[in-house]
Amino acid sequence: MTLQLIAVMAASIGLTSCGNSNAGTSSATGWKINDKKGGFQYNTSYDGTEVPYGMVAIEGGTFTMGRVQDDVMGDWNNSATQQYVQSFYMDETEVTNLMYNEYLTWTKAVYPPTEARYSQIYSAALPDSLVWRNQLGFTETLTNTYLRHPAYANYPVVGVSWLQANDFSKWRTDRVNELNLERAGYIAKGAKTDKAYGEQSFSTGTYLNAPTKAYAGNDSIVFKGVKNRAKAGQTGVYAKMEYGIFSAEFRLPTEAEWEYAASVRKSDRIYNNQQGRNKYPWGSDDVRTNSRRTKGDYVANFKQGRGDYGGIAGWSTDAGEITTAVKSFPPNDWGLYDMAGNVAEWVADVYRPEISSDVNDMNYFRGNVYNKSVIGPDGTVQIVSTNIEYDTLPNGKLHPRALPGQVQKESLELQDSFQRRNFQGNNSISYNDGDNFEKAKQGNNSTRMYNAPTDKAVYDADGNLSYTLDDVTRTTLINNNSRVIKGGSWRDRAYWLDPATRRFIDQYSASDFVGFRNAMTKVGNTKSNAKKKARG
Repeated sequence: MTLQLIAVMAASIGLTSCGNSNAGTSSATGWKINDKKGGFQYNTSYDGTEVPYGMVAIEGGTFTMGRVQDDVMGDWNNSATQQYVQSFYMDETEVTNLMYNEYLTWTKAVYPPTEARYSQIYSAALPDSLVWRNQLGFTETLTNTYLRHPAYANYPVVGVSWLQANDFSKWRTDRVNELNLERAGYIAKGAKTDKAYGEQSFSTGTYLNAPTKAYAGNDSIVFKGVKNRAKAGQTGVYAKMEYGIFSAEFRLPTEAEWEYAASVRKSDRIYNNQQGRNKYPWGSDDVRTNSRRTKGDYVANFKQGRGDYGGIAGWSTDAGEITTAVKSFPPNDWGLYDMAGNVAEWVADVYRPEISSDVNDMNYFRGNVYNKSVIGPDGTVQIVSTNIEYDTLPNGKLHPRALPGQVQKESLELQDSFQRRNFQGNNSISYNDGDNFEKAKQGNNSTRMYNAPTDKAVYDADGNLSYTLDDVTRTTLINNNSRVIKGGSWRDRAYWLDPATRRFIDQYSASDFVGFRNAMTKVGNTKSNAKKKARG
């Protein structure tokens, strides 16, 4: 690397650092860091992550996860266990129809369904509007208007499967990082809307792992240090993780994170949080407010009783015969809205009846599936172009494994985990859950403890779709596709408003009472930096 090129790197880092770009001396060598004459380049002035737009900071800590009162349902699936959660960020509201429509509009523009090679991408992102249909109810208006009509713009999106919620999260990560790069001068202004098309769309993973292949290698979009070309006369400088520009990934919260954010109050964190903990997220065992001004008003959107979804019109109503607009009720102590009521929410975890706290009690999560980037013959990561691979879901819908412009992924192999003590293999979903692994390996699925029915939709060689119902005797509805949902909804009784309650549905399913919100791991210092506000 030439000294001129290194000088470009130093100047580029200076554009994004929060102070003197030449500050700092290596404790290892005594050399200067970020010396314009060359050497090691790093953002030594980084002063903390900004709170992402639309999110709030949740400072981590220890809490009692699970029920601390009688299990009146007799499910025995939420026994109390002590857990530690690292600091993270969480959306202050559930993802709304407005937010999801932005995602749909982008997807349709970048991967036009009229083109055969992209024909299934947009349809894979569409929510299932038919979730509103009821065989003994008149709901066709909701079927036709809920997702698109501006009257419901700030209502939580529903009809979204667990897979679709994850796809939205990945899209959001790329769009935020693309904006960060544009602001820092690494990509052309306006290119994110004017030139993004197919494999030329931006992917964070592609930019970080193979920057020359970002935007399909289009130099008119990737500036590569253009602001400093006049000084150095060189190109080839890209933003790196070391520069502090890139956001951590948006994702679904883990069950532990969600329950912590819903149940732990800032004012109670010093308390044991087990004996005598209040039932609901607002710090009370009552579903009505005691405030003098609003005394008797409901504090969440839930079902009060049979045939009573919102109270008596004009009096004592929660104004929510179905969902309500986000922020219709006061936030909890963290500033999070609707952590009880409105819609139940997807979390990342695969459902099992028990939490294995004896194995891990920090950032607990069941659902790890590990993969790696596909490396081509030239030694660089491979990027998805026009050869899009789809999975056929049990309901017959097609779901793309990766989108054009993204890095191709594959499962880990034996050598990737050989003699590792912290993980083995590429799938930890069933780790330590009591299932009979050896018999399952032999193909005898009926011997498995978690052997829910496996109805399938299959395409034959001619592209014809056929459906097969599983007629084998089963003992459970649980399998590795069962995902946890948390929080009560507009359809649920008050029992489900307790953050400790837990249910599951299949990850390919959608419902009129389940939505989601995003979370993000806080990198660096555990303490939140209240002064670091998100840029609008």
